[in-house]
Amino acid sequence: MAPLIVFPAIDLKGGQVVRLAEGDMDRATVYGDDPAHQAMLFADAGATHLHVVDLDGAFAGASVNGDAVRAVVERFPGHVQLGGGIRTRTSVERWFDLGVARVVIGTAALEDPDFVRGAARDFPGGIVVAVDAKDGMVATKGWADVSTTTATDLARRFEDAGVAALLFTDVGRDGLLKGCNVEATVDLARAVSIPVIASGGVAGIADIHVLALHARDGIEGVITGRALYDGRLDLAAALAVAGAA
Repeated sequence: MAPLIVFPAIDLKGGQVVRLAEGDMDRATVYGDDPAHQAMLFADAGATHLHVVDLDGAFAGASVNGDAVRAVVERFPGHVQLGGGIRTRTSVERWFDLGVARVVIGTAALEDPDFVRGAARDFPGGIVVAVDAKDGMVATKGWADVSTTTATDLARRFEDAGVAALLFTDVGRDGLLKGCNVEATVDLARAVSIPVIASGGVAGIADIHVLALHARDGIEGVITGRALYDGRLDLAAALAVAGAA
């Protein structure tokens, strides 16, 4: 059983490193104006994986913070996972060509599942499907719209598609430091055969420990942002706990 992967998060808005509360663009806290430098700080602390989100792109439906993403990819020595507005074959190919290890597809997974299936087939191990949920229902377009599809139903649509992982976020906890919704995350992991990455609300080392204990249930990793930026979670300590469970 592989150790839990800890993904430090870099969310981009207007070229800056920010964190949102519950996905609300009007509730953004700015943590820096040099995303590539932040990526290197995470690398220096031992991170081998990074989760980057183009928040503006998620709302626009196309890349907005492309220059910042490219700078991060060039500087970070490990694997970069990128999401936000990736809804076309061209954008998928462009990011892989620029060195992104995985792309995260959210809105298009609900609206155009054949596109996701084709990308997963042609880029083995490179496609992650975002399952963002508000009260159990899938949220899209930067979490601005809530569908009538449950998170589990969306996940099961890609059971045989060859996607690398599912990225599950409880939108109601994201950026609020309320603690990760471990129960819902583990339930999803047990309901499908696809590895699941936990996201949303990580408050401290206890969340990392509990999720690491559920690696055997199919939890591949955890994304953490605000807890790191606010000093509530030490990245080196989180990596140690994730690797030791």
